[in-house]
Amino acid sequence: MMVRGQLALVSARPDLQALPGSNVLQQIVNGAEAWSLVIALLGAFIGAGLWAVASHTHNHHYAARGRMAALISGAAALIVGAAPGLVNFFAHLGATAK
Repeated sequence: MMVRGQLALVSARPDLQALPGSNVLQQIVNGAEAWSLVIALLGAFIGAGLWAVASHTHNHHYAARGRMAALISGAAALIVGAAPGLVNFFAHLGATAK
């Protein structure tokens, strides 16, 4: 679109109240984050328990599996917790691009 010989500038500002149902979408995101953290916590508990029992019974294969489950669950919780901050960081970075 041309305006007086120049390209028209466009802009966008995220607004959670701009569309109907946005509050429901925010509740879904909040609920999904809570469920994800609960599942990660459960995975960490199960992995740590498996790691402890398998180590005590000298079953090295299952001990390694339990350790991996506990570490992956911790990494999943880190990603879930950091995701909103990362999205906001990159959205801000993208908004400053010219």
